[in-house]
Amino acid sequence: MSTSEAADTAALLALAREALERYLDVHVDDDGAITFRHAEVPCVIQATRLADGLTVLSLTCVVAWDLPDNPAIAVAVAERAGQGLFGTLGVGHTDSGVDVTLRYAFPAEGMDPSALGTLLMLVVSTASQLRTELPGLGQD
Repeated sequence: MSTSEAADTAALLALAREALERYLDVHVDDDGAITFRHAEVPCVIQATRLADGLTVLSLTCVVAWDLPDNPAIAVAVAERAGQGLFGTLGVGHTDSGVDVTLRYAFPAEGMDPSALGTLLMLVVSTASQLRTELPGLGQD
């Protein structure tokens, strides 16, 4: 990673931290990634420079993990994914069951902290709402 790339990603992560601290307690990991929880949903934000002038933030929220591998979960995720979310829902199969994630990546350079915070909270709030809607989590 070049000095310029490191500076770009660090600046964007600092902006994301500032934006999120208006709403949540955040932690900056040793590698610069930002971690936090919204309701019961753990999230991480990372920055990557794809090209000169194009540094993106990547937000990943773990909506649920180790769920039973049953068709109702896949159907619920597919139905919700078709409703036009900010982000992409994913279902991963593991030895322990099914994990559901919501990922959203976007160029954020030059965004105002207030606007960035609003955008990030839209995604994070969606992840928290999805967690309450998934079958098998005790909310149905």
